[in-house]
Amino acid sequence: MKNASKEFLVLSTVTDYTRFCGLPAPAHPLLTLIDLEQTRRNVLPPDLPPVVQQLYTVWVKKNLKGKVHYGHQSYDFGEGVMGFMAPGQVSAFDATLDITQLSGWMLVFHPDLLRPYPLAGKIAGYGFFSYQVHEALHLSAQEESLLDGLLAVIRGEYERPIDAFSQDVLVAQLEVLLNYANRFCHRQFLTRRTAEHDLLSRFEAQVTAYFAQAGEVPLPTVQHFADALHVSPAYLGDMLRALTGQSTQQHLHHALIEKAKRLLLTTSLSINETAFQLGFEYPQYFSRLFKSKTGLTPAAFRFSAQ
Repeated sequence: MKNASKEFLVLSTVTDYTRFCGLPAPAHPLLTLIDLEQTRRNVLPPDLPPVVQQLYTVWVKKNLKGKVHYGHQSYDFGEGVMGFMAPGQVSAFDATLDITQLSGWMLVFHPDLLRPYPLAGKIAGYGFFSYQVHEALHLSAQEESLLDGLLAVIRGEYERPIDAFSQDVLVAQLEVLLNYANRFCHRQFLTRRTAEHDLLSRFEAQVTAYFAQAGEVPLPTVQHFADALHVSPAYLGDMLRALTGQSTQQHLHHALIEKAKRLLLTTSLSINETAFQLGFEYPQYFSRLFKSKTGLTPAAFRFSAQ
């Protein structure tokens, strides 16, 4: 555990993490399973700097009174939720944080654990590792019970003496847990329809307003709309795919092509001028995208409508 600067506390190893939690060194150098009730006796210093971890964490926290901040967002864990963090993400703790009733668990593992396995590449596809903390997963009682069973298997293997098969078994069980978490996250998009459909409606309104602007505007980005809706790009994309079957980029391309069609049919702008109006720096990129989406070049589309 070391300070990269006066402003951050860096946790680079699993041992760093257990030491930070005031716990003994882990039984495995690349993975540990922490019972959060064991951390209750520790008191966070009031001047604790933001924490940068170079580790993956998966956790279920309950009865944590106060705020934990990730970037510019914060979340109160009083009701109990599941969350995820990837290497390089930053967290900070409110000085009034009360952990005296904290319960739940935290699974912490180093990226090196995965390097010899396909999961090392697959893990980037789990969108929840780039979710912001207020997008944490709310588990049903059945889901929480299932995870408890998986954790019991992981704990049993973790507490065994390390042998030639330990890492294979741990990674296999970890992948099962992440696959279930992925299923639960997509379930949440469907069962919490009121909140998610409200987000969908606000996204659609934002897109409509963006493309209604007159004059040249920058090409729209997924990050722009995620920021406007106060969610992460990964969460926005997963929500849209779950509710509409299309990614954020597909939605933006559809709106972009519809505006392009309007400009081609209702103005005398040249193809190049139309491209610049839409935010393209190079007109050939516009023509290529337009043809891939409509089957016609912009010029052929304009001609076909005459």
